[in-house]
Amino acid sequence: MLREIRPAIVLLLVLTAITGLAYPLAMTAIAGAIFPAQAQGSLIEKDGKVVGSALIGQEFKDDKYFHGRPSATVAPDPNDSTKTVPAPYNAANSGGSNLGPTSKALADRLKEDVDKLRGENPNAAVPVDLVTTSASGLDPDISPEAAQFQVPRVAKARNVPEDQVKQLVASNTQGRLLGLIGEPRVNVLALNLALDRATK
Repeated sequence: MLREIRPAIVLLLVLTAITGLAYPLAMTAIAGAIFPAQAQGSLIEKDGKVVGSALIGQEFKDDKYFHGRPSATVAPDPNDSTKTVPAPYNAANSGGSNLGPTSKALADRLKEDVDKLRGENPNAAVPVDLVTTSASGLDPDISPEAAQFQVPRVAKARNVPEDQVKQLVASNTQGRLLGLIGEPRVNVLALNLALDRATK
């Protein structure tokens, strides 16, 4: 019986070593050599200090900064481990809220967010990505329309002309990949860093 089982055990060990160790280590080494910045997390630095990643959103609350999409990520409640508390852009707990279109909690939150944004810019339609969360809860980008919607607030808070802020939005807008894939987008962290540099 051992004679029949032995080849299966050897094959299992060999394939485990190849697919579980050799292949992942080789791909990690190749990725690190070809795409070093991406392999390290696409980190963004300011004055030699890491301030975030181009791939994970951050929460900006100050009026002088552009705000990203809402995030539905949570973390364990420090006072009661059986409960969770909101923790925007928590990369350790990526996910959406799972609230459906008939959810009263979702409808109430959307109404509150839309009303707040309308008060901020009453002359423009509220872009949908400023009130809806992404599936991951970590989206670092917003649409160019969402960035343009926030221009009056940011310009007023920084006491700079709106045209200057609009120009920054335009210069930080990324187009479709190869002109075909995805949608135009603005990385919120990159835009806010450009804003800091331009309005010191």
